[in-house]
Amino acid sequence: MDELSILIGGKAGFGIDRASLILARIISQLGYRLYVYRDYPSLIRGGHTFSIVRASKKKIAAHKDRADVLIALNQETFDIHKGRLKEGAVIIYDSSSMTLDTLPSQSKVIRLPLAEILAEEKAGDIMRNSCAIGAFAKAFAIDWDLVERIFWKDFSEEAELNLRVAKRGHSAAEDCATLELLSTEKLPLLSGNEATALGLIKGGVQAYISYPMTPTSPILHYMARAADEFSLKVVHPENEIAVMLMALGMAYCGQRVAVGTSGGGFCLMTEGLSLSGMAELPVVVVLGQRPGPSTGLPTYSCQTELFFAMYAGQGEFTRFIASPGDTEEAYYLARMALEISWKYQIPSILLTDKTLGEGTYSFDIDLSKDPKEQVEMLWDRIGSYKRYQDTDMGVSPFAFAPDKGAVVKVNSYEHDEYGITTEEPGLAKEMQDKRLRKEDYIKIDLEYFECVKTYGDRNSKTALVCWGSNKGVCIEVCDELGLKIVQPLIFMPFPAKQFKNALEGVEKIICVESNATGQLAQYMGRYGIKVSNSILKYDGRPFSVEELKKKVQEVAG
Repeated sequence: MDELSILIGGKAGFGIDRASLILARIISQLGYRLYVYRDYPSLIRGGHTFSIVRASKKKIAAHKDRADVLIALNQETFDIHKGRLKEGAVIIYDSSSMTLDTLPSQSKVIRLPLAEILAEEKAGDIMRNSCAIGAFAKAFAIDWDLVERIFWKDFSEEAELNLRVAKRGHSAAEDCATLELLSTEKLPLLSGNEATALGLIKGGVQAYISYPMTPTSPILHYMARAADEFSLKVVHPENEIAVMLMALGMAYCGQRVAVGTSGGGFCLMTEGLSLSGMAELPVVVVLGQRPGPSTGLPTYSCQTELFFAMYAGQGEFTRFIASPGDTEEAYYLARMALEISWKYQIPSILLTDKTLGEGTYSFDIDLSKDPKEQVEMLWDRIGSYKRYQDTDMGVSPFAFAPDKGAVVKVNSYEHDEYGITTEEPGLAKEMQDKRLRKEDYIKIDLEYFECVKTYGDRNSKTALVCWGSNKGVCIEVCDELGLKIVQPLIFMPFPAKQFKNALEGVEKIICVESNATGQLAQYMGRYGIKVSNSILKYDGRPFSVEELKKKVQEVAG
């Protein structure tokens, strides 16, 4: 089969997320390309949670509404999602606690008496997901040895018991279809958060500081696990104010540092962000977007922080802002953000979102596309040290405390080249011009980088413009409809020339965003680019392929 879509659901605490990742790893070893979408409430236990595991012979980065397989671990899952089932769907369910009513024609039903199986194996309730995975493997003729290898690798504890439970599910199931072994390369699976963490590590990050906040908390957890291997300092302070100030203190001492947060945490960081701009202390902020205002929908996704990232902090200062659309871009742009921060001594913001950060993708990386390495300017140790020496680029040579022979004075107040406070008007203008001049040189650097990407039919007169995690669904829809896609990666400094070149010959621009006000469309308007239509979604959920295709057909004409 060319593709398969599996929906697995239950209540929070049933291990739905882990089960979906194990399913994805098993199928990935057959050579398929994977995308996993996670949907869960802000509850530790209870509520309804589900994941959609989609496998395809081609690269994908979006989910579909219709499901080939439903793995229902409680009645609620079946009741909510039965309308998604395709004709001939496979349904794996807990027959000890559930009843099925109307089913699509030619459905194949696999009954698992989970209560009985778990009691006989003396297994915990959470292992019902292992039983379902075993049944799925039998239903789709997946070699049992592959299941065993994945289980032994995934479970650090109780792998043997989980396998016994999975084997019971395997024995209770029957053959329904075959997922054949493909000849394509087997790719690793990574979430957007994991790819971001790896990009920061590749860029030479030495410290990662964060207060846990969905959807960037997994970066903190990943960095903590990797700390010993990569000699990282990983710190969880008491709040986001402390996060930012601690990060700037580390930068002052020469440590490449990044922080992670979401909208509410970033609010607390903004005064520190402005301090970064004035004191010229480099820091990377990974800003994972989720719906607001305020707490909003804390475990769901949006693209509402574009303007917030652009204008956060008092005063005017140079910043670098990028937004990846998949795991490969998350890796490259995280590294690039760190290096640009240190070359130009500015804050950088990497705009992600819950869909990208917590989604899982087949990771197909080409290291030859790594961004050009950016090297910071160091003090030549000649004469007395001027922390804010005025240069053509606006970038002053670095020295770090406690460097012998240098007095490294940083200042949140306006200051002279030595860092001494000043209110003299001519000097104040000179220093502000120096800081803002950096942007001109960043633009020169970006001329050698693909800041705007195009996909689909390059000759189409109609183009979808998207950013962030909407990239994957837009590419799939435009491939079906024969349209062009334009995706900006960099937002500050905005690559206006590359963007306009990408839109050359386009007569109709449709902007696809996950917000209510069309922030990218408004921003494009400032550069004289008129958007014909906007397709906006702001319920916290990403576009499905079918949903976006229908909306595009309605406005594309």
